[in-house]
Amino acid sequence: NTHDAIITKPNRNSLEEHKASTYEHVHQIVEEGIDHCHESSHDNNGNRRNSRDLSGRVGLTNLGNTCFMNSSLQCLSNTIPLTDYFLGYDYRGEINRENFLGTKGELVTSFAELTKYLWLGGESSFRPEGFKSNLGRFAPQFEGNEQHDSQELLAFLLDGIHEDLNRVRKRPYIEDKDCDGTNDEGDAITAWSHYLQRNRSIVVDLFQGQLRNTMTCRNLQPDGITRGCGRISVKFDPFMYLSLPISDDCDTLDACLDKFCEEEWMGGDERWYCDRCKCHVDATKKIDLFTLPPILIVHLKRFKFGASGQRSKIDRTVQYPLHDWNLSNAKKSGGGVYPLYDLYAVSHHRGNVGFGHYTAHAKNRFDGEWYHFNDSTCQRINPGTERLGSGASAYCLFYNRVERVRSVNGAVEEKKTVIRRQSISRPELWPHLQRAKAAEWKSVRDDNFVFEEGEDTPGLARITE
Repeated sequence: NTHDAIITKPNRNSLEEHKASTYEHVHQIVEEGIDHCHESSHDNNGNRRNSRDLSGRVGLTNLGNTCFMNSSLQCLSNTIPLTDYFLGYDYRGEINRENFLGTKGELVTSFAELTKYLWLGGESSFRPEGFKSNLGRFAPQFEGNEQHDSQELLAFLLDGIHEDLNRVRKRPYIEDKDCDGTNDEGDAITAWSHYLQRNRSIVVDLFQGQLRNTMTCRNLQPDGITRGCGRISVKFDPFMYLSLPISDDCDTLDACLDKFCEEEWMGGDERWYCDRCKCHVDATKKIDLFTLPPILIVHLKRFKFGASGQRSKIDRTVQYPLHDWNLSNAKKSGGGVYPLYDLYAVSHHRGNVGFGHYTAHAKNRFDGEWYHFNDSTCQRINPGTERLGSGASAYCLFYNRVERVRSVNGAVEEKKTVIRRQSISRPELWPHLQRAKAAEWKSVRDDNFVFEEGEDTPGLARITE
């Protein structure tokens, strides 16, 4: 086994013995398991290591232009609810080997093994050859030693993990109804219920939210003055990350988000087919954030193609918040958890299109300090000195949603990321309904939901920052 030949195989007995049956208490189990796994760990001089010296602070060897992969993997490794899932939850029991869109569990198993080495291994760096080999098998575009885009790798990997772990074994055909904007809250809930009948996994629980896409007819009417027949079409689409544009006036993350949500004119070759006018018409398109996930990934669109097809990079400095990013004005749904986010990881790209290099910054779960991951090296850094929060290199930003909850003794409020397992049978845990008046939406239970035998019992996981 290539992995075994490179580093000492981690001791995982304690985690295997304490696999959690729900997300609840997974965090505590994992932290205790990490301590136990490192009890007999020593450095090169024979000195006993602190049990948490290396956990999450392991570099990844560059296998030949694989810095794009290493950067994304370090950000995902420091997505604590995801790591806890693979270290302390029986993820193998959720592998969907029947899903033709997945890899029969091979990709997710490879990722889980890599996660274990990064958190339970005893060396300061690791060669991810096994993971890279499996990645190339299922995504030929990532074969060989060419440089690739870290965001494209991230998108493929999360989608692959979702398909491998999709708890839905038989996907029903569901046709979403056409909405007109008069009942957005109810229509969004119906759309989410339809989505959950086809897609339920840890990826949905952690990373997926909902966008509202509004199309409005602007067709010139017979009077030659009035534009629009009054036709409005609204759709609610799931998203796994936000790809935000960078323009000349986008010097902050909020400005990029405002640009993303701007109303767009659709004319010429982009005209929209209006069911009422029965023809392609000029129209406006507007995208809004409707519900937001516990883990929000923001992709800054720094690469673009010119008229001649040549790719170039936008090296504009963008300021982004390190903590308390408030999205309450941007989120249009009246339900759900208050959208306050803290940054915990960044994938960086420095250089130009042809000669660039990817690195990552991430905040460690144990000491709360920021670390710089540059392939095989990992170094603690000062966020101020590194100018974290501003720069032209930030490419993908990873945010935790934080919630104010009371500690076990009820005395102090803590900031936590709460993960709610999405289930058809528990609509009160859906992102739209996590509020006191959930009963207002009990009518969603009247839909023709498809319940499978063995429908998983949802649980709450309180993951301490």
